[in-house]
Amino acid sequence: MIADMEETPEEKQTEKSPLIGQMLIATPAIGDERFERSVIVVCAHSDDHAMGIVVNKPMGEIRLGDLLDQLGIESTIELPDRQVLAGGPVDKERGFVLHSDDYHSDDSTVGIRDGLGLTATKEVLEAIASETAPQQSTLALGYAGWWPGQLEEELRASAWLTCEASEALVFGEDLETKWESALRSIGVNPAMLSSMTGMA
Repeated sequence: MIADMEETPEEKQTEKSPLIGQMLIATPAIGDERFERSVIVVCAHSDDHAMGIVVNKPMGEIRLGDLLDQLGIESTIELPDRQVLAGGPVDKERGFVLHSDDYHSDDSTVGIRDGLGLTATKEVLEAIASETAPQQSTLALGYAGWWPGQLEEELRASAWLTCEASEALVFGEDLETKWESALRSIGVNPAMLSSMTGMA
């Protein structure tokens, strides 16, 4: 089901873009049904590329425990009954874990912002299944990627709004209302934005 979780597709940034650690909120101008009503944590952004993890779309009915079983990871704790997320259309067999910064691997964890990291190795899943689990975490398969300048172009076209990546939005389990909650966090009425669908 899932390929070996090796290194993430992004390089560790020496000088961080202000977009890293922000959330992208899809608007009706997105023009891509794969990202309709998506909320994405921007994990990497540079002149060369951008990548992020969608945090409000489930990967079918797959639960965390199911995936750990498939990988042969035996849990020593009672696992939270959480859905696995569809992190994006790229590399959908690869797993990515967004987590609180009480878990960190010098070799594989990418710091996104204070309190939030991204790790894509089997070791982080083994930690999640043990007493050393990060306080908060969410697992996604796949990621969203942009070629050079593409995300900037989409932002200029108002395909995305941005907001802070709060813990409630990143780790909240109510996926169905996360898009609306993200909009409200920046003072946007979801009903007004939805009514723009189909308008030029």
